[in-house]
Amino acid sequence: RLMAIVCEGNRGRVYLSPNGEHERIAEGAGPSEWRPIGDVPARLTGGTCVPYGLDEWWKLFTDRQLVALTTFSDLVSEAREQVRRDAVEAGLSDDGASAYAEALKTFLSFVVSRMSNGHSTICRWQNAADFVGGVFARQAIPMMWDYAEANPFSDSTQNWTGQLMWVWKCLEALPCQGVAGQAYQMDAAMQRTGFENVVISTDPPYYDNIGYADLSDFFYVWLRRMNVATSDSLFATLSVPKVEELVATPHRHGGKEPAERFFLEGMEQALHAMYGNMSHSIPASIYYAFKQSEAAAGGVVSTGWEKFLDALTRSGLAVGGTWPIRTELGNRPNTLGANALASSIILVCRPRPDDAPSATRREFQDQLRSQFPEALGHLQRSNIAPVDLAQASIGPGMRIFTEYREVLNADGSAMTVREALALINATLDEVLAEQEGDFDPDSRWALTWFEQHGFDEGEFGDADTLSKAKGTSVEGVVQAGLAEASRGDVRLLRASELDEDWDPAADQRITVWEMAHHLIRLLESEGESAAAELAAALGSQAETARDLAYRLYVVSDRMKRPADARQYNGLVQSWPEIMRLAQLPSATARQSGLEFAEE
Repeated sequence: RLMAIVCEGNRGRVYLSPNGEHERIAEGAGPSEWRPIGDVPARLTGGTCVPYGLDEWWKLFTDRQLVALTTFSDLVSEAREQVRRDAVEAGLSDDGASAYAEALKTFLSFVVSRMSNGHSTICRWQNAADFVGGVFARQAIPMMWDYAEANPFSDSTQNWTGQLMWVWKCLEALPCQGVAGQAYQMDAAMQRTGFENVVISTDPPYYDNIGYADLSDFFYVWLRRMNVATSDSLFATLSVPKVEELVATPHRHGGKEPAERFFLEGMEQALHAMYGNMSHSIPASIYYAFKQSEAAAGGVVSTGWEKFLDALTRSGLAVGGTWPIRTELGNRPNTLGANALASSIILVCRPRPDDAPSATRREFQDQLRSQFPEALGHLQRSNIAPVDLAQASIGPGMRIFTEYREVLNADGSAMTVREALALINATLDEVLAEQEGDFDPDSRWALTWFEQHGFDEGEFGDADTLSKAKGTSVEGVVQAGLAEASRGDVRLLRASELDEDWDPAADQRITVWEMAHHLIRLLESEGESAAAELAAALGSQAETARDLAYRLYVVSDRMKRPADARQYNGLVQSWPEIMRLAQLPSATARQSGLEFAEE
């Protein structure tokens, strides 16, 4: 039922209640002569609308939307003929004019494909920004009870002109240097390019994370209608091939174990084929932005990383290093209010030498402990987001692991990738814990108390016992402004509860904990400029406060405290701008030799 109409007014959007005439118009569109056929996937990681009856593609659209989209797709073919005639009249040969017209038709089909994302009954109205959101806020097709229907000729975000501009911007950004390129479609596990010394950069599937083949059908059914006549080899099937997709989907392969085996064997074949084609003088770069951790007896591991790296080591490749690259938008719908990865982790890989040595478990651990502090320090100095730290640290650890032909456990068995990842993550925790030596006793107490209680209350006796072990006292941490004690309980103060008039220069018992949380308080309440003024006043100690934020993020993430994790991740991600602003003359540079207070 039509609930409301959004119109453009003189001073912004105007919301109108519909009358009978409006409703008749909305329902007046007749059925389209053509409609997209095929089944909506009944199983999607993020949810599907199939249980509610929307089980075929055409059911995701109103009659009016189907008429609009099919009309646009029909006009794409008409435009192709018009472009070809114009090109001939302009002096191009018949072959040149046809190629030019076909290229433009392909680009216009992209526009229609984009429009289908914004003209469906799965589209939602974005209240905060007053616009129609597309179907794919995340990699799923969820049920949408109150949907929004956009006008393709309005000034809305889903209009034809807007979608055309997106495609044009992409084309404008492509490197066009007058050199012809060639593209081939082939099975990655069976690739035989016929070329030597190939430079490889790839973004492989992420274990069981997303079934893109299922999701691709939403766009494929429209693209096929417009392009099958001239690109029949690309659109030979009625829907996107599914079985060959290299993801561990249990319902396709008869269970979890067969799905894992399919992924591992297929990825090993693909990487081995890549190994056979790649240049040995230029490393391959493999993008991986996968975050999935699970607790195991040997520590924290990641199934997605384990299966991928297992296939990589079996293929004969070795990890040379890790390049974290900021690729993910902060305003992605699935990152808002979540601790999603901010970067893609790029593994730099080379073929492992045939004469690579073996190592014992002890030798591998010794190498981790000796090399990890420098590698972790480099990542932190590069200001990698805390949410990405554990993923990025896999690279330096796997570089050590994969430089050996094998690593042998004490019983003579070969160490698995799962065991190696557990040791890498345990070493990361050790190195982060060692950084606590730079913190004052009050902050060390607060960190341990935070691991146990977060910002909730705990018993005074426990706090007192812990304070003696850390070389401080409950009275001292209360005096320092970190916590409050009342009625036999002790509780850490949140950043928002700290004294707004705090002056670090006048504080006789200044702590790293205070610095970090006052920076967070100012960042969240007044922005980066205010935090920069405090950072300028703290001088070199500000970097120690950032190090504490790294440690607190790991604790928060491990203990499933997403709200706390976000504030520490936010401080580190804002750090480059805070430091830039802190260098400006407008920042209050009160760098007066602040020192930690000892109990």
